[in-house]
Amino acid sequence: MLSLPLRDDARLGALETWHAEEFAAHMDRAREHIRPWVGQRFVTDDVDGARATLARYAEWQAADGARLYGIWHDGRLVGGVMYVSFSADLGSCEIGCWLEPSAEGLGLVTAACRALLDWAFTTRGLARAEWHCRADNDRSAAVAKRLGMTLEGVRRKAWPYQGERHDKELWAVLAEEWQEWNA
Repeated sequence: MLSLPLRDDARLGALETWHAEEFAAHMDRAREHIRPWVGQRFVTDDVDGARATLARYAEWQAADGARLYGIWHDGRLVGGVMYVSFSADLGSCEIGCWLEPSAEGLGLVTAACRALLDWAFTTRGLARAEWHCRADNDRSAAVAKRLGMTLEGVRRKAWPYQGERHDKELWAVLAEEWQEWNA
């Protein structure tokens, strides 16, 4: 399997349909923790749902669109990062992440997102990368800041969750900013 070391005890790798059982077990550990912060269609409840989610991303990746990557810490799937959207034609993407509680605070998401941004800008030549999060998700906004992103605005009441609507922040970094910041 192809993977990218994030540090000695962690790696980033493709999350594919054959990982369905592992992904479902991970979702059992992460589900209630991530449910308020990620798209509702992403949170699965069983192996069939996990397989369907992974298959959906495999189809999108085959069409040069969205992609999904897992983060393994000490050999266990603990979260991941994704291109929520990816358009070479438009020169832009949106990245996102999720993590189970046991892996928070280790810098894994920031390292993994750096790899996604570097590939998008350096290898694929994209011009812009976005990060969307609920306005009350301080941990997510902190990752966007660590990645050198700028808060561009707030979409009011754009995030529905459990019968309430929440504000959604839009963060972004441009290719030239990324190159300058990472020179």
